Amino acid sequence: MKKTYLITGCAGFIGTNFVYYMLKKHEDILLVNLDKLTYAGNLENLKDVEKDPRHVFVQGDICDKELVKNLIDQYDPDYVINFAAESHVDRSIYNPEVFVATNVMGTVNLLQRCKEAWYDAEKHIWKEGKKFLQVSTDEVYGALGAEGYFMESTPLNPHSPYSASKTSADNFVKAFHDTYGMPINITRCSNNYGPYQFPEKLIPLMINNARHHKNLPVYGDGMQVRDWLYVEDHCKAIDMVSASGKSGEIYNVGGHNEKPNIFIIKTIISELHERLKDEGISETLIQHVTDRLGHDRRYGIDPSKIKADLGWYPETPFEKGIILTIDWYLTHEEWMNRITSGDYQKYYDTMYQNR
Repeated sequence: MKKTYLITGCAGFIGTNFVYYMLKKHEDILLVNLDKLTYAGNLENLKDVEKDPRHVFVQGDICDKELVKNLIDQYDPDYVINFAAESHVDRSIYNPEVFVATNVMGTVNLLQRCKEAWYDAEKHIWKEGKKFLQVSTDEVYGALGAEGYFMESTPLNPHSPYSASKTSADNFVKAFHDTYGMPINITRCSNNYGPYQFPEKLIPLMINNARHHKNLPVYGDGMQVRDWLYVEDHCKAIDMVSASGKSGEIYNVGGHNEKPNIFIIKTIISELHERLKDEGISETLIQHVTDRLGHDRRYGIDPSKIKADLGWYPETPFEKGIILTIDWYLTHEEWMNRITSGDYQKYYDTMYQNR
């Protein structure tokens, strides 16, 4: 039977990759794609599928009650997958209220509209085959020491306004399951990388700056450790959880690719230098700047549960994924040039010029 998905945040980094992944993998499918098209949502990302009848794009805000209700009534989605979020930690420190509005209130609006459409309050039953999937982050767990990993049972301990807003959203999703029996899953992923990522994030920022011989801003000593997950592997996990995840369960999705930020940056420099034969791309571009407030030192995910329950595993080692990513940005120079103009550049200057 044809499955219908309402995908929020479809024009952002992970949402875009998920749309392409699902259309490539599934023939009998309808994707109703909702995005507000803020700074991080770029409709150009989806131009290659704009004529695909399995893809319907709607511009709008997940906080818009009437819009979300109408979409659910019109398309009767089997799955609602919430990618929509303000996601950059620096922005959350600069303006936390926006993160509460989108990440918390927007998620609650989606949950409420789904409950109204799917739940028979008199009979206390839910429509068959419905599910709400919240795409979250390992940052809700806080920070790790030198050893150990985040597990689904790890207490939530967010340290930034961004991670606090995602923690609150996760708690609301879980509360709708515990209170009403709503069929839900939550996935918590490690740092994603790959095509279409907005260039305020580490990897595309460093690729773009290095190509133009700009300074490469490194927070503190650059030894913050992250577990890097290639975005297509993440999309595969979300597809599997939405289809087969046990209702109410949380699944950690990690790449088994723990690397310090400074290693990532030096790898990008080396690969770009080799590909472009450009002597101006060197480690002399690295500029250490004042560390981010509340900067977590290490994240690391234990994905044993999703492997055991659903058979998922990360297929892309970092050594392969970083090459795929660099090559994509090198062949999409016009995309990068357009997205880094105007308001983005003003934001970049605000964040880094006085550090």
